Amino acid sequence: MNNPKLLNSILRFTNLFRTRIPTFPNGRIVEKLGFLRRLSSNHNEDIELTDFMEYMEKLKNYEKSGVPKGAGTDSGEGFDMGRMNRLMQRLGNPQSNFKAVHIAGTKGKGSTANFLANILREEGYSVGCYTSPHVHSIRERISLGKEGDPVSAEKLSCLFHRVKNVIDRSIELENGMISHFEVLTAMSFTLFAEENVDIAVVEAGLGGSRDATNVICSSSLLAAVITTIGKEHLAALGGSLESIAMAKSGIIKHGRPVVLGGPFDQRIEQILRDKANSSSAPVILVSDPGIISTVKDVRLHDGRPCQLCDIHIQIEKDIPLFIELLDVRLHMLGKHQLQNAVTAACTSSAYEIKVRRNVSDESIRTGLENATLLGRSQFLSSEEAKAVGLAGAIVLVDGAHTGESAKCLIDTINMTHPNSPLALVVAMANDKDHSAFARQLLLGRLPEAVVLTEVSIAGDRSRITPASLLKGAWIQAAKELDVEIADVGAGENELLFMEQLSGSAADKERKTVLATSGSLQSSLKLANQILIEKTHCQSGLIVITGSLHIVSLILTLCQ
Repeated sequence: MNNPKLLNSILRFTNLFRTRIPTFPNGRIVEKLGFLRRLSSNHNEDIELTDFMEYMEKLKNYEKSGVPKGAGTDSGEGFDMGRMNRLMQRLGNPQSNFKAVHIAGTKGKGSTANFLANILREEGYSVGCYTSPHVHSIRERISLGKEGDPVSAEKLSCLFHRVKNVIDRSIELENGMISHFEVLTAMSFTLFAEENVDIAVVEAGLGGSRDATNVICSSSLLAAVITTIGKEHLAALGGSLESIAMAKSGIIKHGRPVVLGGPFDQRIEQILRDKANSSSAPVILVSDPGIISTVKDVRLHDGRPCQLCDIHIQIEKDIPLFIELLDVRLHMLGKHQLQNAVTAACTSSAYEIKVRRNVSDESIRTGLENATLLGRSQFLSSEEAKAVGLAGAIVLVDGAHTGESAKCLIDTINMTHPNSPLALVVAMANDKDHSAFARQLLLGRLPEAVVLTEVSIAGDRSRITPASLLKGAWIQAAKELDVEIADVGAGENELLFMEQLSGSAADKERKTVLATSGSLQSSLKLANQILIEKTHCQSGLIVITGSLHIVSLILTLCQ
């Protein structure tokens, strides 16, 4: 055995996790602990939402169960928009009482919405923002006013009790088919109308044409935004990139500006342009040659990493735009976030022809610089890392869960910590492309360790991918990429572990240690220990990713 110290340490720690840490069934210690802390810490006011949350728990929630095949398509399998329209009519069509920017896309919707809402607030608008999913509290999905704070529990509870009879009646009339997302969307739009927001920034949930948010009509729409087109929810959106593009293009309305983020494949861009042309909708293409954005440097600002960027926007056709911002400090990291920032900047100018009010470059700059989003390229503070048992490590949490987002995550890692030893802790839902996710992470940077674990998805275990099944995807990806893996299992199979680590010392150093654990807490400790042993106590980077739900648990423990 060439490295008995590494072998003994890992076996000792994996056995310690199995025998000495009290666990709940299926290794759910962190989930249970997170639940208890949510009840007793910063979400005390959510106790006011007990009736509302219990009511919502009884509704069909596709975040828990997964989205049915064809749900987002214009077919017999698609979500019933008539049902949503009837619900809104019973509530008095509140969506007709405010102006809105509607954002769809495979990735980048939430970030773009966050950037845009911040810009509008800086300009003095009262903004309503509706996004999903949340990290800690459902209140995060709805923000109101000029400060952008989540809706208060009191306000959300009062609204619920006022509209409950209408929702009850609607559920009865619709044979119980109204979903969790439909009710929350209807309540959000009702709040925006009652609060008299100047502009609502609305993120679509799934697709566009059959999404519950698509009750926004052309007279209320200031601009439609489509960020990216990727393969996520492929079955739910028709089975091809073309069908996904068609579904997303459903938010385009007659005569209303369209901002296309991208970059898109040529055939996909043409589908989106054809829909815009048929709707007489002017187009801004963020990948236009006249738009140049660059990341110049990564540095600390106010104790947090930021990327220093230049943004130059000069478009002559469709909707003429000129914006030039130098040395913009973005705290949302990665080239993909710069693209989202540019998309938001273009959108903030795209709708000014409708509201007859210019948005200043200074508002755009400040809005972009002040934007943050929980769980997206978020580095924990030293205190937060200590709270989750990773004192001394650099910890990055990111909700990436697709091949495309994994590539963006690697870009961020290479940008911020190009030379740090890397360990990954991964948990994923069962409806994601695990192989594509693994391939991108192994292609971008060879990690010292990958520890696979399990967490509940939206508070339910039906969409969990068992760590043992997830491991198969990583082993297959490693074979395809000719990456050497030392599969140590869950620490039980000592013989297999010794065989995997056999060979010369040089061979061992090239291998990525692959381990599994049903407990998030033990996964974190194991990843940290492998880094320490393989790098001889050198400080390393631990990245926790695969789902916003694993990120939510980590951020809960930080509190």
